[in-house]
Amino acid sequence: MTPHLIGGVGLTHLKVYDTPGPDGVKGGCAHVHALTDEAYFCFGGKGHVELHDVDSGFRIVALEKGSFVQFSPNTLHRSVCHDGMEILAIMGNSGLPERGDARIYFGQEVDEDPNKYAQLSSLAKEGELGAMKRRDISAIAYGKLMGLWDTDRDLYMKELDRFFSVHRKVMFNRKDELTTAVINGAAVQASKDQRRLTALPDADSQLESWTAFSSNGKIKLG
Repeated sequence: MTPHLIGGVGLTHLKVYDTPGPDGVKGGCAHVHALTDEAYFCFGGKGHVELHDVDSGFRIVALEKGSFVQFSPNTLHRSVCHDGMEILAIMGNSGLPERGDARIYFGQEVDEDPNKYAQLSSLAKEGELGAMKRRDISAIAYGKLMGLWDTDRDLYMKELDRFFSVHRKVMFNRKDELTTAVINGAAVQASKDQRRLTALPDADSQLESWTAFSSNGKIKLG
């Protein structure tokens, strides 16, 4: 993730899995954020993102080079590759989803066992094979959720709401830490912009002491 960006956003280069999971789909882990808006800009290949929320249910947004989609917190989402899709993920709150505001969908049984959830969610630390194992376990649970969409919309909505509620409660227990992250994100950028405005027609010498920076980030599987 690239820090200190305009508007307090975070950026991550994602390469969507190009090998199919147990459902036959070349997709990532379905997951949700409680606090953070996110957007995907597709700069290579083709695919789509699958979105779920309690107002609209399930829908698909096609992605190809140059296309863009943005979604709000409490939206379960999964990226799916058709042909070499690569995405620039743009995250609010200085990339808070990569610092805790993300919960992978493994189903209710795992959500009821915090130790099991921690074990599964950390599989990616074992490298690419661990990340793929995590994706495959999530895909099986996600398939059951999609089965509810096909057969029982009321149960589907209840399951979405249950899952979102679990993540919000986890985030509530980290509220002090998250408050600091939010304040140090977009709020800091807004304060800088206000200082620049106040300093006009002069420049704020403290803020303008550097003019450029660059970063070569790692590519993540997603």
